[in-house]
Amino acid sequence: MNSKVTLVMRLLLAVILLVFGLNKFLHFIPMGEAPPEGSLMDAMFKAGYLIPLIAISEIVPGFLLLINKWVGFALAWLVPISVNIVLFHLKFDVSTIGAAALVAILNGLLIYAYWPKFKSLF
Repeated sequence: MNSKVTLVMRLLLAVILLVFGLNKFLHFIPMGEAPPEGSLMDAMFKAGYLIPLIAISEIVPGFLLLINKWVGFALAWLVPISVNIVLFHLKFDVSTIGAAALVAILNGLLIYAYWPKFKSLF
């Protein structure tokens, strides 16, 4: 894959992860009204540790992708997160699945672009 395209995809994924991860701490993007199924999100907020854990699990790989260090590790870390984000939006709020789908697609394309780093795992 073209290295410039890979660079753009890596940086775009990094920015998305950093923005949404930091938003969980700083609340600079307002959250809309939660659907009735939003009680799951309420429970995660009330637990006290889940939202910060999710935020950190987005910020760390986002930062690693941004600085181009341990990219293979960051992409592998993101696989279960990407799948969970997509499944969450499919189940609870399909209208907001755009960013979730973009994260999953970029993650998949970047794994393909960095396949030599993953080849030994399979």
